[in-house]
Amino acid sequence: MDKIIIKNMAFYGYHGVLSEETILGQKFFVDLEINKSLKEAGLTDDLTKSVSYAEIYERVENIARGKNYKLIEALAEAVAEDILNYFDIEGIKVRIKKPEAPIPGHFDYVGVEIERSKND
Repeated sequence: MDKIIIKNMAFYGYHGVLSEETILGQKFFVDLEINKSLKEAGLTDDLTKSVSYAEIYERVENIARGKNYKLIEALAEAVAEDILNYFDIEGIKVRIKKPEAPIPGHFDYVGVEIERSKND
């Protein structure tokens, strides 16, 4: 399956369970892998046979900066549902990374990854 990949979209948001997270906010990073046949776009050099990366970014940004979610699992579901419903794609993998999670310890990030398809 062909894929469109967008990595490390960075957004500042107010997602989290703790009150400090919803008041102070923090950075979140979003990775997408979008399943779509790209053969026709590649053969014709026609954007209408693919999807606009700028539109995808804008939609993810609106979700990440819009409603506040307690769980990044809920944020990932909202992104997957929106992109699946708006674009002509077969499936999507969404990874949300939270590098500043309030955990006492050292780590690169905590995150979730979900995969959804039109058949789900």
